[in-house]
Amino acid sequence: MTASREKRDPLARKRLRHVPSGLRSRAMHALSSRAAQGRFMLQACAECGTATYPPRDACPLCWGELAWMDQPDGARVLCETTIRVSTDLYFQNHMPWRMGKVQLDAGPVALVHLHGALHSDDRAVVRMMIDRGGNAALFAIPAGETDLMGDPQWREFIVPIQGRIVLVSDARNAIGRAVVKELQAQGAELVVAGLPGPMLASDAADAVYTLDRVQTIALDVTDATSVSEAASRIGGPLDIVVNTARHVRPGGVSANPGFVEQRRAFEVSAMGLSRLASTFAPMLAGRPNGAFVDILSSAALGGDASQAGFAAAEAARHSLLQSLRHEMRSAGVRVMSVFTGAVDDADHQAVPPPKVAPSRIAASVADALLNGREQTCVGDVAQDAMERWLADPALFAREKNL
Repeated sequence: MTASREKRDPLARKRLRHVPSGLRSRAMHALSSRAAQGRFMLQACAECGTATYPPRDACPLCWGELAWMDQPDGARVLCETTIRVSTDLYFQNHMPWRMGKVQLDAGPVALVHLHGALHSDDRAVVRMMIDRGGNAALFAIPAGETDLMGDPQWREFIVPIQGRIVLVSDARNAIGRAVVKELQAQGAELVVAGLPGPMLASDAADAVYTLDRVQTIALDVTDATSVSEAASRIGGPLDIVVNTARHVRPGGVSANPGFVEQRRAFEVSAMGLSRLASTFAPMLAGRPNGAFVDILSSAALGGDASQAGFAAAEAARHSLLQSLRHEMRSAGVRVMSVFTGAVDDADHQAVPPPKVAPSRIAASVADALLNGREQTCVGDVAQDAMERWLADPALFAREKNL
């Protein structure tokens, strides 16, 4: 690998990377689950309509029942302060830290993390972000065009791409090639493009693999030895892993089951994710902005009678990813899910539109990293599937295969 290495005294003690405390109420965890989707939602009273923040169990005005609703994200800064001393281990390493109170257009007054360009009486846009500990936090940014990446507090809530080392697990399929191209264009210092199986004659002529700051590597997620050897070749540092490996084949459960293809789907989607995570997670845990991004099918939410093995493998993958997200929170590593419907690629030639272009999926991966969003749905099919699944999982699974 040709990536530059950090200049660090090998005899110095390793600096511990703390994360914000995860102690939150059940109502705050409900807010975090919505912030993970990148939505600005607050509780609103079903009786009097009053929006409230922070989350509560009942309306503070009339004790009515509260429901989560999308709200306008505009605000006006009321006051600001700079914190220079803290007993919290995470914030001790990030002083000084700017905070402020804002009057939300939705109604409540909220305490927020404040962008460096904001001052009292300024108009702001308030983002519902996820902090390093996996908890929801409000972050106020200027309403106009602003260099967000220049603010050190903002960078603590997102995953920068520029100057980072990225691994794409399968860069031979259409999604992987698009992700390599997108992250290289976003300024990654090095994109390591994993190629499963033997090298093909077409690989040498592929323009994506000859881009500046792109280097190919043999990587088969179904082979633990191949994954370990790839990690040895990369050596470190490694900031971002994007898992694009998938095995899409038709077949049912009782009709045309295709046991070989089903086994292969599980080896790639489920066990492949576990092999990648167990090998590369320790490398990500040592980085200031580590992230593991997984691209999976919305079929994971409710099955697919025409691609039963693939859907089941994706469901197992989704479950494993949830466990990985929980494991990596203590290390401050972001675990992100990017859901997509049918893709406009060789695996979905028999599927009618609408289909999602690989380039759009790649752009969504970059957007998820740069906005710190844990869960993204690409395209109308995936978005509709997620909304229906969240509303009524049993009904969604029944309707999907009618």
